[in-house]
Amino acid sequence: MTVKKEPALDEVLLRPLVEAALIEDLGRRGDVTSQATIPADMQAQLQIKARQAGVICGMDLARLSFALVDAQIEFRAQVYDGQNVAAGAVLATVRGNARHLLTAERTALNFMTHLSGIATETRQIVDSIAAFPAQITCTRKTIPGLRIVQKYAVRCGGGRNHRLGLDDAILIKDNHIAIAGDIKTAIQQAQDFAGHLIPVEVEVDTLEQLEQALDAGVSLVLLDNMAPEVLSKAVAMCQGRAKTEASGGITPATVQAVAKTGVDFIAMGYLTHSSTALDIGLDFSA
Repeated sequence: MTVKKEPALDEVLLRPLVEAALIEDLGRRGDVTSQATIPADMQAQLQIKARQAGVICGMDLARLSFALVDAQIEFRAQVYDGQNVAAGAVLATVRGNARHLLTAERTALNFMTHLSGIATETRQIVDSIAAFPAQITCTRKTIPGLRIVQKYAVRCGGGRNHRLGLDDAILIKDNHIAIAGDIKTAIQQAQDFAGHLIPVEVEVDTLEQLEQALDAGVSLVLLDNMAPEVLSKAVAMCQGRAKTEASGGITPATVQAVAKTGVDFIAMGYLTHSSTALDIGLDFSA
């Protein structure tokens, strides 16, 4: 598939994440191994390489990891976020003080391997359902503190973001319904609160609940933990009345069966909580 280049995140959003990671790694004494084994003034050049094929994400985070340790380090990117690369591809070259290069290494690679894994998994899933109209979305099942970059990685892989936070939209879930009393009451209260600017989506578990939600006038329904045959019936009920989004433990092994039902969106927490890291390393370059 052809994926448009995702606009980079502003550095002001990334800097606190990198600073926190470096503070955690440096501890109270800094990089004692590099201090003990490498002369203070030694210079070196290293290459960030992809050890397996995939979609790259996290280049700016890697660059900042080196820059915050030593502003004099030269970071030359050779790929961009969202780019497909082959195993062995050089992603960037870094040159500067050898101690400082190694001090920043793990933080830079942690961001890149994790986010590239998400982007790669997302691209594979998006490609696997390319024959169907459904679009892949992520969820709020993210690592605390890393949501903005994890969701950015999903976009780099060709997916879409569901809510970034609780303030994005109203999503009425099962516990909201249980506490409010019933679906009709929950929806009416949400619509009265939202006005015309905040979208309202409601989660349903059964076709009976779905009919009640449609009668209440919602424009988007979250079809939760429904078997494919039930999803197909739900999609038919929603035609011309509401957009549909499937959710509930969907994995790469089950996503095609869900897409075949005709849903508009497929929400996958899997993307951010279960994607495997892409193998990326930092190698000495003589």
